[in-house]
Amino acid sequence: MNEWCKKLTIVVMLAVAPFLGWAIALANQEQKIGGSMILATTTSTVDSGLLDALVPKFRDLTGIDVKVIGVGTGASLEMAARGNADAALTHAPKAEQDYVAAGHLVDGVLVMHNDFIIIGPPDDPAKVKDAKDLKDTLQRIAAAGTFISRGDDSGTHKMELGLWKAASISLKAMKKREETGQGMGATLNVADQKRGYTLTDRGTYLALKQKLNLEVVFEGETTLLNIYHAYVVNPQKHDGIKAQQARAFVNFLVSPPVQQFIGEFRKQEFGESLFIPDAGKSLADLAKR
Repeated sequence: MNEWCKKLTIVVMLAVAPFLGWAIALANQEQKIGGSMILATTTSTVDSGLLDALVPKFRDLTGIDVKVIGVGTGASLEMAARGNADAALTHAPKAEQDYVAAGHLVDGVLVMHNDFIIIGPPDDPAKVKDAKDLKDTLQRIAAAGTFISRGDDSGTHKMELGLWKAASISLKAMKKREETGQGMGATLNVADQKRGYTLTDRGTYLALKQKLNLEVVFEGETTLLNIYHAYVVNPQKHDGIKAQQARAFVNFLVSPPVQQFIGEFRKQEFGESLFIPDAGKSLADLAKR
């Protein structure tokens, strides 16, 4: 079987595999690609448990071992720029475009979205629940609350900085803003311990909610949309990239059974979806939601 046929077989297999038939028995082992790859990704896809569920399925289907490095979007994009990862799954569209324009990332696809929410202690010391909009919410937290920031150049951190800027709030003037320098799960734990407010993606919050004494105090504005793309690191720019494995993984994420799985992932457990599948959509489509 030549390489073109192998690739076509994998793509077709992933597209038509029934949702309940993940572990497809492949009579001809030549149909499996095999090998390994490195995926650089945001911590939310790890903390939510999504990749823990998807990666073994991908390995069963393709024979490819995936090493997941959950370091936040900023660090993931830098890994891609250095050629230290084969694929990236990130959630900072504006920042991603700089790396696409520089030629580090190719074959990008829209995978899914959820949204950012602001959470805080139940007694709501900054009276955020009385705020009329997002700007008012941030002003109240800046004046009377403790805000716990990831401070790690992640997609969430980039979003947070943009929100403060849009609200004309100077970080230097905030006496009770602390940076953890850690991922979303760890930052939620710090916010819980210090009875603080923080910005989080909904998926990670729902996954860890039962362990936290924090609740949603603001949600729903279009500006809080949280969009995830997957990319292949450009093998023409970086030597040693496992392009075949990376493309298979990106195709896997947007295949119909995986998109269905993403939409249903832990939905019954929490009563709502952690992620909304978006394969085939555009950013303009999401802006109309």
